[in-house]
Amino acid sequence: MVTRGFFSGRRPPSDTDARIPPGQYLEQGFPVLSAGPTPRVRTEDWSFTLKQGPRPLKKWNWAEFNALPQSKMTRDIHCVTAWTKFNTPWQGVMIDDILADAGIEPPTAYTLALSFDGYSTNVPTKDLVSGKAMVALLYEGKPITPDHGGPARLLVPHLYFWKSAKWVNGLQFTDRDEPGFWELRGYHIYGDPWREQRYSSDP
Repeated sequence: MVTRGFFSGRRPPSDTDARIPPGQYLEQGFPVLSAGPTPRVRTEDWSFTLKQGPRPLKKWNWAEFNALPQSKMTRDIHCVTAWTKFNTPWQGVMIDDILADAGIEPPTAYTLALSFDGYSTNVPTKDLVSGKAMVALLYEGKPITPDHGGPARLLVPHLYFWKSAKWVNGLQFTDRDEPGFWELRGYHIYGDPWREQRYSSDP
């Protein structure tokens, strides 16, 4: 595991700060945590594919994906390692708009987010649609750096941040809730910060 940037602005949360989930502290910086080395994905090599099981439904290259409707989202984010960062500003393509461009409704109740480095994480499809999630292309108005998952990362801000897969290159709809990289290694299958669903033993 790679970690950088911790303790850059840590302070204990106020008892009155209702925006911080249980067991979290407020972070002023933006720590980096990765399962392995940071891949350097060129936009010329980037693509994004929607799949149902192994079957591709639609694929976009970088230019085609960037031509889709762009939305902005400013949200608090919560890492399973206990930091919370307020008001993070992102811009990208909502999952709803990706599905609309593909001309489909979600075909299954479960989804795997897939990344260029082989990482995957499971997210219920209902947690990706209805304005809840996007494939982010910009952070603070600038291209997302490789350390933070650029050129594109999934953003599912209401779940622990490991669900917001870095270097994302596709979504795969699945018939069952298939665990991804960290879920197979003991992390919670869902990951709600407000219920402290960090590990598989948590309710």
